[in-house]
Amino acid sequence: MLSVEEARGQILGRVRVLEVERVDLMAALGRVLADPVVSTREIPPWPNSSMDGYAIRAADAEPGATLRIVGRVEAGAVPARALQAGEAMRIFTGAPLPAGADAVVPQEDVDTSDSQVALRGAVEPAAFVRPAGEDVRVGDTVLPAGVRLGPAEIGLLATLGHAQVSVRRRPRVAVLSTGNELADLGVEPGPGQIPNTNTYSLMAQVLEAGGEPLSLGVARDRLEDITARLDRAAGADVLVSSAGVSVGDLDLVREALTRVGAELHLWKVSMRPGKPITFGSLRDRAVFGLPGNPVSAMVTFELFVRPALLAMMGCRHLDRPRIRARALEPMRNPGERRGYLRVVLSADGDGFGARLTGEQGSAILRSMVAADGLAVLDPGAVVMAGDAVEVVVLKALNG
Repeated sequence: MLSVEEARGQILGRVRVLEVERVDLMAALGRVLADPVVSTREIPPWPNSSMDGYAIRAADAEPGATLRIVGRVEAGAVPARALQAGEAMRIFTGAPLPAGADAVVPQEDVDTSDSQVALRGAVEPAAFVRPAGEDVRVGDTVLPAGVRLGPAEIGLLATLGHAQVSVRRRPRVAVLSTGNELADLGVEPGPGQIPNTNTYSLMAQVLEAGGEPLSLGVARDRLEDITARLDRAAGADVLVSSAGVSVGDLDLVREALTRVGAELHLWKVSMRPGKPITFGSLRDRAVFGLPGNPVSAMVTFELFVRPALLAMMGCRHLDRPRIRARALEPMRNPGERRGYLRVVLSADGDGFGARLTGEQGSAILRSMVAADGLAVLDPGAVVMAGDAVEVVVLKALNG
């Protein structure tokens, strides 16, 4: 069996980066930037006030000094003239600083009467002034290629005047579930049947990773049925199947993949849950055969399929965050495979503590619902309460 790192290396070494396309700015949310963005603007373009108050010359700001109010400048307006010695100009947040002024005194720090303003104390140069280029300067690389665009990045692109942006195309991912026992949504399970879970959890994982899922439905445990479904994936960039990749008489996915022309590169990874996993190439498509148990399918997707999809989109960072947490109870990983145990994380003054979600059976999907992360344990490891354990973080942490 391969190690997780060896399997991951083989997979990432074979996936291809997808093409670039131009999309409208709001359609770029969650997409991966294809080209670096270099600013052609200064932001802000001119010095401006960060407070409602009075623009002054700091040299005039003697405690108790009285300055003559000679104008008013609002956000979106331009000062009518430059400021001279002994003068002040009423100014509002975001308004351009008049020439000659080098500070702003907040309105609550002055006394006003008629056309004069009396200062209560000294004012330092540049007080409450946002300088030109404080945020962005011309020539700055504000976003490198490979960044996944979130709300802040979208706002920055809008600030720089980008109505469209170049991103990598989303991978189209065909998802197939196999098994005589599966009843799809809308069909009441008959005797000996269970609901089809994996199609929907895997398609949700594809969406969360940034891909476009396509359901191939459920194939029965017959070679001709599986190959017929695989043929429907011709327009996809990636094929992900679940179940049928172990060594039983009805585990036919590997044979079906070979029959439709796939070249299989690996089989079996030294991990639990999820040892039976297949990866191959079908012409220019990546092909994954994941285990059938719901938790095994989701965990192997996390470790292998998700980073492959991100790599195809040109993403700079392929991995979930990892932290060192303190075990709040004993954790054991018997056997000779690396364990990925579902844990709940809780914050305290010393960082994060990790507690098992409960029973770790690979068919207990509720354990994935409860899990904030996956604790990584070496083969045969015994972790005692208080020991440090590495955790792959699956959800945002409230620390």
